[in-house]
Amino acid sequence: MSLGRQLDFLAQLLQARPKAPPTPAAAEAPAAGRDARLEARARDLLKPLKCEALAKRVCVRWNARMRSTAGTALVAKALVTLNPRLREFGDEEVDRTLRHELAHLLAHYRAGRRRIAPHGPEWLQACRDLGLHDEKRCHTLPLPRRTHTARHFYRCPACAQEVRRVRPFRRKTACLECCRRHNRGRYDERFRFLKIPAAHT
Repeated sequence: MSLGRQLDFLAQLLQARPKAPPTPAAAEAPAAGRDARLEARARDLLKPLKCEALAKRVCVRWNARMRSTAGTALVAKALVTLNPRLREFGDEEVDRTLRHELAHLLAHYRAGRRRIAPHGPEWLQACRDLGLHDEKRCHTLPLPRRTHTARHFYRCPACAQEVRRVRPFRRKTACLECCRRHNRGRYDERFRFLKIPAAHT
């Protein structure tokens, strides 16, 4: 048999060979992007709390670009984003992080237009309602850590509280304590943070 026919015969064998079925672990592992199973889990957690509107909107995604962060919550889009490395620590850790981030969405949903602190009493109550008691604001997982240098500095014109940030504010942001004290927690232009030179801090 000529070399050409041998190659044709080998190609036919490879094409006819059935693909091996995925292993159970590979089949169960969430792919990058949206995770329908976790979205269903999120809805099951939110519905008993009378948050049907939020439950319908919630979206859960995996983001392979995440490194040191376990998860994030984007309130405007009702979006929870998770670090795929969470799977290395088991389903229990994935579920805990999902609840942690859902608590951010739930706290803001309940607050409406009222401004709240990211990890304030509203978030803590949402954590308890989702079954997380004594939840900490940051995870303690052995994920790689990065250090950032603050380059942007702001001061409240009323109470002189100073804030240091790695990135600048992208929208108007006011001192939460002053807004709570003088305007029931709602944004007030009088207490908008003013940018100051780093040398003045």
